Amino acid sequence: MELYKNERIDRLYSNEVQIIQSAEVFSFSLDAVLLAYFTGILRKKNGLLVDLCAGNGAVGLFLTKKISGQIIEIEIQERLADMAQRSIVLNNLESRVKMLNIDLNKATNYIKKDSVDIVTCNPPYFSDLPTSKKNDNEYLAIARHEISVNLERIIEVTSDLLKMNGKAYFVHRPERAAEIFELMRNHRLAPKKVQLVHPKKEKEANMILIEAIKDGRPNGVRFLPAIVVYEKENEYTPLLKEILYGNKE
Repeated sequence: MELYKNERIDRLYSNEVQIIQSAEVFSFSLDAVLLAYFTGILRKKNGLLVDLCAGNGAVGLFLTKKISGQIIEIEIQERLADMAQRSIVLNNLESRVKMLNIDLNKATNYIKKDSVDIVTCNPPYFSDLPTSKKNDNEYLAIARHEISVNLERIIEVTSDLLKMNGKAYFVHRPERAAEIFELMRNHRLAPKKVQLVHPKKEKEANMILIEAIKDGRPNGVRFLPAIVVYEKENEYTPLLKEILYGNKE
């Protein structure tokens, strides 16, 4: 597999998936790993999962162990989409995973409305405000700030793609939870499961994982036990070790 300047191959050891990365443009982080962990299993051979804001394709590739059908990744940045496509080839997954280098606003031009079983998304976390301090690196700025698309549009496209009772899985920042819930309800998505992620047991949560169902009944939200990333000694907790490295015993 050809690597470009300053690229490397990393591995998620728990499922042996390899990902082409570059600190210059994008590297997946723990939020991508936890989103894949949180996402439900889909064993239908004709099932379809779509990953929005796919970056270098990490989430979709990590999910190939849980999804038996097809996976479509959507990423607007050409360089990241190219990295993802080469990672698909690297893992011999061309028959199951497809990368679309498109603006997600055009997703329904390529994927039929109301046809998708699961949509996942690790979106830009920060609103594109005039006062927002953005990274000088264009790739990182687009990945972190709502420059090319905002949260409401992402949720609207998610709803458009999902079939009735299809499921959406998001990872985001807890401080935007109220906004996310409101937008989901405005676009026919009913939040059903929530799981907070704390860097340490005594620290405030810095990530939120949300499952929603299209046209699901309102209310009935379940709050799952929180995920704690680090022990006091800055070692990963047993759960994180299992998520990252698998059960090696």
